[in-house]
Amino acid sequence: MSEVVATMKVMPETVEVDLEELKADIQAAMPEDAELHKIDEEPIAFGLVALNVMFIIEDGEGGTEPTEEAIGKLPNVASVEVTDTRRLM
Repeated sequence: MSEVVATMKVMPETVEVDLEELKADIQAAMPEDAELHKIDEEPIAFGLVALNVMFIIEDGEGGTEPTEEAIGKLPNVASVEVTDTRRLM
């Protein structure tokens, strides 16, 4: 089975959210079948910074949903959106 690299935009609830703590929470919440590749910060507006989380999963049933759900349940996360998926060769 092939692997897929996906990028997910994680929006914190407020500008006061500690991004380093949120990054650690995301790393800890990743499901076993997802491998965290990197987390980049993306300035949005008025001090709000989104996190672009890149991870690798097996291409199969369910896709990115388990990872989206796990990250979406974290405290201080307002929204989660998969912005890109690509099959690895």
